[in-house]
Amino acid sequence: MNPLSVGNSQSTQTLRLSWPDGREQQLNHAELRRQCPCSQCRAFRLCGSTPLVDDRVRVIELNPQGYGVQLIFSDGHQHGIYPWDYLANLTP
Repeated sequence: MNPLSVGNSQSTQTLRLSWPDGREQQLNHAELRRQCPCSQCRAFRLCGSTPLVDDRVRVIELNPQGYGVQLIFSDGHQHGIYPWDYLANLTP
């Protein structure tokens, strides 16, 4: 399920998603970075660790990929493509 709209707010550090079922979702930039689905970040989490992420990190660019979105972060991380279903299941 693809969102109807995607917005990125630098001031509130949130990614805003509007879903077809009427649900509005706001996800914190730093938490998105911690939950990155790339293989390196997943490996950290599988070992019981959480990637160290500065709470001031921002999403500075969104690159649509059809089935999801690539998020470019202010700390230079850009390897994860976040599938729409993955984002829909993240809790704020």
